[in-house]
Amino acid sequence: MSANDQSQCKSLLVFLSDFVDGTLSEELCQEIKCHTAECEHCRIVVDTLRKTISLYHECADEPVEISGELRSHLFKTLNLDDYMQP
Repeated sequence: MSANDQSQCKSLLVFLSDFVDGTLSEELCQEIKCHTAECEHCRIVVDTLRKTISLYHECADEPVEISGELRSHLFKTLNLDDYMQP
């Protein structure tokens, strides 16, 4: 992947959340659709986000219990240490 391709990926993926939510302008949606048709990396990112949202909605009504150790590991992996409660 060239530096120019990476630059286009970064500039389009800034709008990823709005794209997946369906709140992005038609022009930008079309640009992202064209880009992801050609760029496997971005297509994977979009598909993964959609699947994550879908799984969240499926499980949203079911409380999930996780251990403090797993929670701590997850927050550290996601660089969310500032949000951990003492």
